[in-house]
Amino acid sequence: MANPFPERQETLAAAADSRGLEALISRAARAGKGLPPVERWNPPFCGDIDMEIRQDGTWFYMGTPIGRMPLVQLFSTVLRKDEDGKTYLVTPVERVGIRVADAPFVAVEADISGEGGEQAITLRTNVGDVVEVGPGHPLRFVDEAETGGLKPYVLVRGRLEALVARSVMYELVGHGEEIMVDGTLVFALRSRGEVYPIMPADSLKRLSA
Repeated sequence: MANPFPERQETLAAAADSRGLEALISRAARAGKGLPPVERWNPPFCGDIDMEIRQDGTWFYMGTPIGRMPLVQLFSTVLRKDEDGKTYLVTPVERVGIRVADAPFVAVEADISGEGGEQAITLRTNVGDVVEVGPGHPLRFVDEAETGGLKPYVLVRGRLEALVARSVMYELVGHGEEIMVDGTLVFALRSRGEVYPIMPADSLKRLSA
């Protein structure tokens, strides 16, 4: 028999989703004081929820942006990307899947100090993480086939990366230099003694010609 009150069914479903989100917020709050040890937790998988992090770093729940930054920051502390390539919100009692369009974080600000082998690059993400590029937080550049450009990423923690915002990338490139790596001259960045190739030096010259 068809439901004579479809609007009520939709309302109840939305209410249930709302209660589920409130419960998840409560559990995340209890688990998320500082950075909880999500890598050590092994809770059961409880399904996917309608939550998405879009390419610009905006979080959505059921198609609506989550406008409360403290809530976004809270959820960001209980994020984990597993070996299956999926990203989850993890508490001690549950693991729920969410969608991530690109990277879960965006690096929105850079501080660059020193020169040459003493150079250090520090990046701040949109949710407040501060990481120093170097051992433990490598920087990588990926060819963007659709535009012919480059997309830089920095490892924040676990398997979670931040996409470096385009304006920040331009700032970083301004501190690049030509360095010989494994017999090939590359245009690269240095940070904390590590070298991060951006592209072969001859490719850069062709782009600049």
